[in-house]
Amino acid sequence: MKRYCLAVDLKDDPAVIAEYKKIHQNIWPEIRERIKADGITVMDIYLTGNRLFMIMEVNDDFSFEKKSRSDAGNPKVQEWENFMWSFQQSLPWAKPGEKWVMMEKIFELQ
Repeated sequence: MKRYCLAVDLKDDPAVIAEYKKIHQNIWPEIRERIKADGITVMDIYLTGNRLFMIMEVNDDFSFEKKSRSDAGNPKVQEWENFMWSFQQSLPWAKPGEKWVMMEKIFELQ
């Protein structure tokens, strides 16, 4: 099992942030199903200020390339992603078109 941590920012507006939190209390069932079908076994999202931090644990068959292809071919996922993008904004160091940015692990307590 692998773990990935990613970050993205929300638009810095209390109403936008509140609505984003509300939406994530009950995500669309098709999105929940697709996340699991793509091999993601755990997905937690944390918020501080307007920064989101996502922890994903995935099965051995998971790859970001396969997930990207799966998402691109699914109209409901595309609808969800476009909807979420209306709340989100790229991190200043993100590549053009990049939403969630992979975080570098720099410490592990052993």
